Amino acid sequence: MDPLLDVLSELSLGAPELVDVIVSLVLATVLGFVISRIYRVTNRGMNFELHFVTTLILLAPIVAVVMLFIRGDLVLSLGLIGSLSIIRFRTPIKDTRDMIFLFWTIAVGLGSGTYNWTVIIVATAIIAALALLVYRFQPAASIRSDFVLVLEGEGIVSSEAVIAGIRTEDVRATVRSLESDGERWEVVLELTLRRVAPEVVDDILTAGRALQGVTRTSILAPQVALPV
Repeated sequence: MDPLLDVLSELSLGAPELVDVIVSLVLATVLGFVISRIYRVTNRGMNFELHFVTTLILLAPIVAVVMLFIRGDLVLSLGLIGSLSIIRFRTPIKDTRDMIFLFWTIAVGLGSGTYNWTVIIVATAIIAALALLVYRFQPAASIRSDFVLVLEGEGIVSSEAVIAGIRTEDVRATVRSLESDGERWEVVLELTLRRVAPEVVDDILTAGRALQGVTRTSILAPQVALPV
């Protein structure tokens, strides 16, 4: 018999093992897709990137393939660590939630590649339920928030009058800067909101526009986006 065929027959996968490999890759891909959907549903703000969704779908089966290669082989695992040390990841993590979803996807790939299918299915279902509950009820949502209100206008300005026009039961205003150049002026106010809600922000903008001499009103937030 040809020695080459002997080597190929020894390296080839048996039918049961081949089925396990296919199941691992398919399961990793499906769970990666589920994770990407959870990410899209629970994402808020301006940090959403469509490319990151694709990464979540493809990362799980790739990690599963890596684990299938290692399969308890110490030499291969050391070689993998050495090859990964050459790669330098320059993509910054803009949101801590992105890191959580990355670890979740990697865990799914590790579980699929080691044939721990029941564990990763149950774990994914529980983590997905927790992510949806946190998104629905937002237990960590802040009840107070700081904003910066910038008012520009013409004529004579009084900081006391500006504060009196903006301050309400839900809003505390403090002047941070006041600039005047001839007939034009700019006032920057630091606002503390006791209740963060879209109507409160709208009321602030309406009150700013109603002040005498105001020609331009803008509000800024330390957060990524205003509450909408």
